[in-house]
Amino acid sequence: MSDRTLRVELGERSYPIHIGRGMLERAEVFEPSVSGRLAAIVTNDTVAPLYGSQLRSALERAGARTLTITLPDGEVHKDWRTLDRIFAALLEARADRRTVLVALGGGVVGDMTGFAAATYQRGIAHVQVPTTLLAQVDSSVGGKTAINHPLGKNMVGAFHQPSAVIADTATLASLPAREFSAGLAEVAKYGAIRDPSFFAWLEAHAESLLARDGATLSYAICRSCEIKAEVVAQDERETGARALLNFGHTFGHAIESAAGYGKWLHGEAVAAGMALAARFSVRQGRIRIAEAERLEALLRRLNLPLEPPRFAVGTWLEYMGRDKKNESGRVTLVLLEALGRAAVVKDAPESELREFLAG
Repeated sequence: MSDRTLRVELGERSYPIHIGRGMLERAEVFEPSVSGRLAAIVTNDTVAPLYGSQLRSALERAGARTLTITLPDGEVHKDWRTLDRIFAALLEARADRRTVLVALGGGVVGDMTGFAAATYQRGIAHVQVPTTLLAQVDSSVGGKTAINHPLGKNMVGAFHQPSAVIADTATLASLPAREFSAGLAEVAKYGAIRDPSFFAWLEAHAESLLARDGATLSYAICRSCEIKAEVVAQDERETGARALLNFGHTFGHAIESAAGYGKWLHGEAVAAGMALAARFSVRQGRIRIAEAERLEALLRRLNLPLEPPRFAVGTWLEYMGRDKKNESGRVTLVLLEALGRAAVVKDAPESELREFLAG
């Protein structure tokens, strides 16, 4: 598949998603966002040596002055202390409101950069340059930004849309196999909640995806971004349909928080969370067991974990009870109505949930 440009349609906050091999070298895709501005690259100490100079060159050819802010790598650093390093660097550089932040990295860098952009001098522009599969298909699109709190994942943040998302598929070659599979969890999620034909396509192409075949991977990324862009355009601030994108995340965020940030990759926790959500959907009579087994079979083929750590029921409910979708103290879950269609359930019965988690 050749290069693609999609759009997230949000009126005056609309923006392009550029997807293709070699995007990092193309000054023209950056120019509308950075020309004549200070572009502060926010990255981490793993990604910076790989792609930092390449991005800096493209930004300077696009007419920007550049500054690089390098953070420590890992989910464990997605906190106030690391966020303050971004603010300190911007203040030391006398960055003003025309400064644009450029997030170069995975979901952690993207979330923190977006949150810094939402709050520095009450809001400045930012561009997302995702270098992991999970970030390219999910976290870089949609404007959700956050840091973690010891009591819950992504509990402190803001909605702040980027001015562009520039996804260079060539960066995926440097991903470790575990990180790559974690990204495929979010790809599988889109088929499970929104597009049964895409889910079937993933079943037919699982091995090609794991082999990182270029055309197969490009299609999976584009279709995932199309689905997310459609949902975000309908519900930017997650008051309705956008909550469907959290399929597997209520269980998954509890796994990440209770296990300790960084022990489970986000996509791994989401995969186990989707398996749990599918099983609970069967328990509630929403789907047939064969459909849950199809989802689990695909996740297994993508080298993803299906079984969560063993937590006490009280631990599960403590962390699930802090989920952002909850209302009036009741746990909200995204459950399947069929493979390819999901529903938000705002009154998941606690007694049934307790029995399920105890089993």
